[in-house]
Amino acid sequence: MLARTGATLATGALLMNSRAAQAQSDVPGAKGPRKDSAADTGGRVARQTHLPPGRAGRDYRPVVVPNGTKLPWKDVGGVKVFHMVAQEVEHEFAPGLKATCWGYNGHVHGPTIEVVEGDRVRFYVTNRLPANTTVHWHGILLPNGMDGVGGLNQKSIAPGETFRYEFTVRQSGTGMYHSHHDEMTQMALGMVGMFIIHPRKPVGPRVDRDFAIMLHEWRIDPGTQRPDPNEMTDFNILTMNARAFPGTEPLVVRQGERVRIRFGNLSAMDHHPIHLHGYQFLITETDGGRIPESAQWPETTVLVPTGSTRTIEFVADEPGDWAMHCHMTHHVMNQMGHDLPNLVGMKPGGLDAKVRPLLPGYMTMGQTGMGDMGGMHHMPVPDNSIAMVGGKGPYDEITMGGMFTLLKVRQHLDGEGDPGWYAPPPGTQARLAQADELRRDGIDVEAPPTAEPAGARHG
Repeated sequence: MLARTGATLATGALLMNSRAAQAQSDVPGAKGPRKDSAADTGGRVARQTHLPPGRAGRDYRPVVVPNGTKLPWKDVGGVKVFHMVAQEVEHEFAPGLKATCWGYNGHVHGPTIEVVEGDRVRFYVTNRLPANTTVHWHGILLPNGMDGVGGLNQKSIAPGETFRYEFTVRQSGTGMYHSHHDEMTQMALGMVGMFIIHPRKPVGPRVDRDFAIMLHEWRIDPGTQRPDPNEMTDFNILTMNARAFPGTEPLVVRQGERVRIRFGNLSAMDHHPIHLHGYQFLITETDGGRIPESAQWPETTVLVPTGSTRTIEFVADEPGDWAMHCHMTHHVMNQMGHDLPNLVGMKPGGLDAKVRPLLPGYMTMGQTGMGDMGGMHHMPVPDNSIAMVGGKGPYDEITMGGMFTLLKVRQHLDGEGDPGWYAPPPGTQARLAQADELRRDGIDVEAPPTAEPAGARHG
């Protein structure tokens, strides 16, 4: 009896331990092996358990990829099958600036992959590059042999070869993919993309718009044809979905809609603090998955570290054309050199007239900053280059470039395209002050400016 009781208790303890391990299996950092992993199966081939392919409209709201594309798939026996082709791509960063890059399926960056938790996925990767390559599924939980690090997990894919990757998606959230062979070169030339995984069961408030944006940085000298993969510090093209302002498409939403924006950052060296004007938002996801509601926090700027993703959500309750950009000020410039002399405050006098016999059309610039350069479209520029700043706005030149775009919120939308410029209602826009207003409020614009010492009390 005692032996039988002991055996029963031991069996119960094993079952409890097994269930506890299974409950932890999909928790990041859990002690037990992940469900269906090689460790869970004692090193044998993992079980091919998966759910039917999740479908857009039925199981999830598809993401929108401004200036981007998505990777198509087909259902083969309940498996989502994708075909990726690594190849050279002629890519336009903004009107007037093109370069020969490396990407996937004819695009830079590569098409966004969109799947659902529980999907079985199979990727065929064909290499049409002149060099070996691989694909690493960045932040995705999968068997070690599918991780895509050339030389470590697999042989690299030689030119002309096609490799197969296959795994079951065991998580939800925002991941990425990129080459993991000669990363410095291949990622710098554009071989990156977003990997979106929707939850099988809805999590959190339902969103009406779901955007995906890849952040990246490049070195493209004026007149050159290819990005320079050897650059370490002086990047001069900063992009959202491989486009620099004024080549970026706006994010268009209807007033009152709940909006999600997923940012991925595969820049070579830099983090990007992305600031959204006009709104406070919640940071709802990291690349480790969704943050519990109790731990989400409000911001107006989200720092996206290199190699990471961040997701924000908010309700678009205030109409307008709202700027969204990296808040590193040199990241909203195009092809700016950082070794220029400081001309701010310089008084050129008759210098221009003296120089023009040698350099016709010469004009001293920079003595009042870079803002005037946005309107210099009539001036000749080197081949295959764009102005440092400048895109047409409804009132003046928008003196920004690079990692800059617009969130356009409208009460009514006619279709899904760009609705044009926002017209603020009367009385809600900054304007030139009138003389009678200045007199009424006791403002003397000719008087010396004043300021009070810190801590001064008002009577």
